[in-house]
Amino acid sequence: VQLQASGGGLVQAGGSLRLSCAASTIIPVMGWYRQAPGKQRELVATIASRGNTNYADSVKGRFTISRDNAKNTVYLQMGSLKPEDTAVYFCSAQTGPLTYYWGQGTHVTVSS
Repeated sequence: VQLQASGGGLVQAGGSLRLSCAASTIIPVMGWYRQAPGKQRELVATIASRGNTNYADSVKGRFTISRDNAKNTVYLQMGSLKPEDTAVYFCSAQTGPLTYYWGQGTHVTVSS
């Protein structure tokens, strides 16, 4: 499985960004995780092929995950961004209960 993420960048607090991640094949569950400097990687959101979603409490109401199954692509629309959202965002592909693949990571920096 290969994952190609894009869409990170620098944005002011309150702004928006959209991340995209294209997979090389069909993936049952795709998602986004993030890792801030000095912190562990944490879940942001996941979405199953049927559209079931799961969000971290810290992003509920601000971020929206979606996917285009025809394109094997997952999106993360991020709004009302806060400085604490600054992190490297990783696209994930879960093909089994304990089997994950990771994208290369894309930097998101939110300035105050």
